[in-house]
Amino acid sequence: MSIYLSGTLWVLGAAVISAVLVVITRRFGSEEVGEKNLGAGGSVFSIVAGLHAVLAAFILISLFDAANGAEEQVQKEANSLVAVNWASDSLPEPAKTKVDDLIRDYVSTVVRDEWPRMRDGETVDNEGWTRLNQIRDTIAAAAPDGDWQQDRKAEAANQLWEVYQARQERLDAADNGVNPVVWLALLIGTGLSLLFPYLFRGPTLTSQLLITITLTSTLVLLLFAIHQLQNPFSGGVLIPSDAFSSALDRLS
Repeated sequence: MSIYLSGTLWVLGAAVISAVLVVITRRFGSEEVGEKNLGAGGSVFSIVAGLHAVLAAFILISLFDAANGAEEQVQKEANSLVAVNWASDSLPEPAKTKVDDLIRDYVSTVVRDEWPRMRDGETVDNEGWTRLNQIRDTIAAAAPDGDWQQDRKAEAANQLWEVYQARQERLDAADNGVNPVVWLALLIGTGLSLLFPYLFRGPTLTSQLLITITLTSTLVLLLFAIHQLQNPFSGGVLIPSDAFSSALDRLS
């Protein structure tokens, strides 16, 4: 199911449920109680809705920034791998060939094993770290012949450190998500905001339906957006592994 269809179903379902509840409350509720609640509830609703809107906006902005940052780190990791390969291409054998093979193994591990795990929110194992450590040990053990190879060895080690950092940022982005406490605050805030239209009767059934459905649809849409953005490697963001596939094509 596409994200657009899924989001539409979320909103439509919430709108239908809210409309049914409005009809039920107007049918069986007390009009006098609704009028009394209107004045007292207005100020409370303004505070609750304002705080909820600020929280939702802050979370959405943070998730957008995190998704953009994760995409940049993925590209940086892939580019740094290519830089390691190019720098180590000047090293003597067998270090040159071994580094090339290990980098290809690392890319294969990332694309084949790690990406599906990150997409499903599962923990990534240590195979990728093991490959990087093997690359580091191979570069460190290489015996350069002359200043040029020594410079290339240092460059390969520096670029490999960039890979380490970018990889850690990528894994952190996949594991972050939205804290359960924050989700609890969002759900409670949404629930309190949605209660207000049922505390009073609008001038007509149509006006109350429009108010309630609009409010419900907006709040549910915000929750859906937050849910889709909390993992940049799945849902609405879905950062692909194309950067690593492209890097593999550029390896010498």
